[in-house]
Amino acid sequence: MEFRKVLALRGPSIWANFPVLEAWVDLGELDRPSNEFPGFADRLMAWMPTMIEHRCSIGVRGGFFQRLRTGTYPGHILEHVTLELQTLAGTEVGFGKARETSEQGVYKVIIEYVDEILGRECLQVGRQLVLAAIHNRPFDVAAELARLRELAQERCLGPSTRAIVDAINARGIPSYRLGDDSLIVLGQGRCQRRIQAAETDRTSAIAESIAQDKEMTRTLLRAMGVPTPDGRPVTDAEDAWLAAEEIGLPVVVKPQDGNQGRGVATNLCTREQVITAYEAARQESRQVLVEKFAPGHDYRLLVVGDRVVAAARREPAQVLGDGAHTVRQLIDQANNDPRRGEHHATVLSKIKLDPIALAVLADQNLTPDSVPATGQTVLIRRNANLSTGGTAIDVTERVHPAVAACAIDAAKSVGLDIAGIDVLAQDISHPLNQQGGVVVEVNAAPGLRMHLEPSMGVSRPVGEAIADLLFPKGDNGRIPIVAVTGTNGKTTTTRFIGHVLRGTGKCVGMTCTDGIYIGERRIDAADCAGPQSARRILLNPNVEMAVFETARGGILREGLAFDRCDVAVVTNIGEGDHLGLSDINTPAELAKVKRCIVEAVAPEGYAVLNANDPLVVEMAAHCPGGIVFFAIDEKHPVIVRHRGVGGRAAFIRDGQVVLAEGTREQSVIALSRLPLTRNGQISFQVENALASIAAAWSLSIPIEVIRSRSESIAADIDKVPARFNVLDVNGATVVVDYGHNAASLVAVIEAISNFPQKRRACVYSTAGDRRDCDIVRQGELLGAAFDRVILYEDHYLRGRSAGEIIGLLRKGLAGATRTTEIIEVQGATKAAETAITSVDSDELVLIQADTVDETIQWLRGYLQALTAKSAEAEQPPAPPVVAPVAIREPVRPVEPLRAPVLAEAEATAKV
Repeated sequence: MEFRKVLALRGPSIWANFPVLEAWVDLGELDRPSNEFPGFADRLMAWMPTMIEHRCSIGVRGGFFQRLRTGTYPGHILEHVTLELQTLAGTEVGFGKARETSEQGVYKVIIEYVDEILGRECLQVGRQLVLAAIHNRPFDVAAELARLRELAQERCLGPSTRAIVDAINARGIPSYRLGDDSLIVLGQGRCQRRIQAAETDRTSAIAESIAQDKEMTRTLLRAMGVPTPDGRPVTDAEDAWLAAEEIGLPVVVKPQDGNQGRGVATNLCTREQVITAYEAARQESRQVLVEKFAPGHDYRLLVVGDRVVAAARREPAQVLGDGAHTVRQLIDQANNDPRRGEHHATVLSKIKLDPIALAVLADQNLTPDSVPATGQTVLIRRNANLSTGGTAIDVTERVHPAVAACAIDAAKSVGLDIAGIDVLAQDISHPLNQQGGVVVEVNAAPGLRMHLEPSMGVSRPVGEAIADLLFPKGDNGRIPIVAVTGTNGKTTTTRFIGHVLRGTGKCVGMTCTDGIYIGERRIDAADCAGPQSARRILLNPNVEMAVFETARGGILREGLAFDRCDVAVVTNIGEGDHLGLSDINTPAELAKVKRCIVEAVAPEGYAVLNANDPLVVEMAAHCPGGIVFFAIDEKHPVIVRHRGVGGRAAFIRDGQVVLAEGTREQSVIALSRLPLTRNGQISFQVENALASIAAAWSLSIPIEVIRSRSESIAADIDKVPARFNVLDVNGATVVVDYGHNAASLVAVIEAISNFPQKRRACVYSTAGDRRDCDIVRQGELLGAAFDRVILYEDHYLRGRSAGEIIGLLRKGLAGATRTTEIIEVQGATKAAETAITSVDSDELVLIQADTVDETIQWLRGYLQALTAKSAEAEQPPAPPVVAPVAIREPVRPVEPLRAPVLAEAEATAKV
């Protein structure tokens, strides 16, 4: 049971519209049903009894156990075990699949996950557990589960961040975790916001710094009229006692810049208590405060924007004596509560016996080994922070409006958009000034645990309140997204759409095979048609609209970069391209991969589909939104049928691009004004233009903008490099195109058949990861269409040895009906140079630019040199040089220059 590879499909994929792992598992000799392994089912059920809840395909409780007994394969078993391990670790998941590949004994095991690292670790542990059960080896399930739970607490979002993210996602706003901490991007592009726990991108560093400084906070609160306790900073333990005497006992000792209740000691009445508390506070901060103790309950009010959205009364960590167990044992019992943990990922924190706890016990004449009487309450801490083991009771409905107003003023005085206000008062339902209540702290990044799952009372929707602060009602945090896929025409269509969208004046982010573009600026020159590049666009806070070329490989490796799009364009599913890779062996299987963008269309969005391709037409049934079919022929049955039910379509009539919805029609532009199509002669460019115009229409771009921008995009090497660029070189016609599969080659050969040149030459190569039969087929097409063929190899060997691609192309050329000359060259630019320098004036040369940038750069240089040489040859001859005639004059004595003249000459020289 070996893992060939494990892919994390982080976005919508062929399996699901949420994150899943795709493990390629080679079972080897274990490719047998479970009932053939003696004792296996009983061992597994004993180790993982909670899998009784797995219904499996039988559909009833215990269904999976039935499958185990009657016989199911280890790949399927691994799926269920991995899902259960994740659930037991604290991340509940339930989706999984196990599917055979075309290779005997190799399975794809699909497993939902919440955290990728935890999911991968559960997969590894699941494999070890299944193997141990098969081979009857010992396996410590409890120890592994404890380790996985610890990993889950380290890796998964804490309750505060999770509550906000869940509320954001419930509103349909996408989120993306940056790194391993709690920094989350909410929304996309210019619409995005960012949070880290309960801090937002508008929580200022100054406000946070003030909140950290309790003395500065008190100064600002008093200026606002908010009641605070008397106190001052102290320099040492003796000064702490001196301050306590000045202020009046009892007092509170705490770090000046501490948080989460660490180092805080309250209700101190003796010199010894103050000195001990000072030393504990000094461990947390260089600066220590002594404040007047205010009697009453400890309340936390959560302020979001200009509202108090939740309030809780906090109780300090304590245990209840039973007359039999020691304090230490009672604490251990309390810490066994599954809600308590070492991390803030749990609802409650564990109670700890630290120096402050020991001092509190001593004040009660107790030690950790004392046995309290039955019913005796034993305080472990005097402060009531949840992080030191305290509990919380919801009191939101009891907060007096004057107290709420005071809390809001406290947050404003510090400058926080989200704040936790700590109040000491006898009764939160009465104004503070009537009971001597005070605000003791203002906290940035307040914890939300006590409001989400209080020990008593109602859970409050604090995540929703923060979500509404970040994104007011009606704001979905999204930018318009167009996704483009297909076998051929993806890049041209992507560029065309991007060109039209830039006409709106907005900042358009675009990714394609040629790179990443922000507006007109290219920021990456690699092949960027995958999800990683698309995510870079979505993270860019300048981008207002996005167009993504979405290649098959990226979908299979990582899934989509977005959860949904506004428009999905599918150009075609071509003959034999990329088949045989990643266990995608038929055009129908390839269509299912590319269909992912159609399945991701928003309900109010559109899929723009090629009516002339049956596999693309079938995708319409899987689209949650509307459909726009496009085809050159307005009488295409799919177009006619779709319009008959009021559907949208784009087609050509009388040389005009027409957009229609049911019986309503609108002419957009004549093909003669679409330079990309060369007056409509290049049929595949006409289809690309139709798809692009239909996509822009689906985004409600004004027709005037679509028309004017369509007129200004031409098939030149700057706008759409290596996409049927037509050049005039030495009187010959040169066509540069990136197409590197049989379908694109057929389309290009058809397009150049309209050109007048009788002789045809071709510079050609293809990627090495195509099937042998597909490469041979391309050679056959070359042999029937070109008089001479220049074959080359460059960067795209992709696992093949040097010369292998050329050998397969030659195999196809062996039965050539037209080709009379075959030349082999190494390197794309050398092949282009060989063709162009030997071209005849009546010849057409097709250059297949497998390395686009290199080939285009070489062509630019060649054309510039050719232009310069031509310009030099056309210049008129220079006039003859006539030697001057020397005239003898009588020699005159040289007079010395006057001083002013000398000064002027010197000044001129300096200038």
